[in-house]
Amino acid sequence: MKEEIYKAIEVLKAGGIILYPTDTVWGIGCDATNEEAVQKIYDLKNREDSKSLIIIVANDRMLNYHVKDVPELAWDLIDISNKPTTIIYNEGNHLAENVIAADKSIAIRMVKEGFAHQMAFNYRKPIVSTSANISGSSTPMSFDEISDEIKNNVDFVVDAKFDTGNKKPSALIKLGLNGEIEILRK
Repeated sequence: MKEEIYKAIEVLKAGGIILYPTDTVWGIGCDATNEEAVQKIYDLKNREDSKSLIIIVANDRMLNYHVKDVPELAWDLIDISNKPTTIIYNEGNHLAENVIAADKSIAIRMVKEGFAHQMAFNYRKPIVSTSANISGSSTPMSFDEISDEIKNNVDFVVDAKFDTGNKKPSALIKLGLNGEIEILRK
């Protein structure tokens, strides 16, 4: 696994995009601090750049650095969650402008294990984690379901032996300014 992680990191450092297994489904990723790389993902997915992207981080330090204010409630949700959970925070920090939503919010998932965790931990930067499909198409649940259009237009494809299997997208929770919780996807 280490060799694949280092190959992926070299592509990320060079501003490229990768196809990789996350803790949920296969994702398309890039350095979430590189505006040009983020734009490549919008272009590949034919996605409006007004729709923000999910990013992953590997630990508390990364989360604290890339969110202006992590509410106590978020730490509780991260601690008690028994499945991958993406939290939408009110304001991102130190990220590419085009990865942050128009209202300044940012969707971040702390990945706790597996290939994506090891990659983000070793890269030491947040990584975009958007589903490996063209916008409007269904989310592929395994490597074999990813279209050739995606596979042929990324700079690096992580070996399919790291396929996460048939999983589903993360839960998606939005935290409001006054502590309210909105569950957008279970």
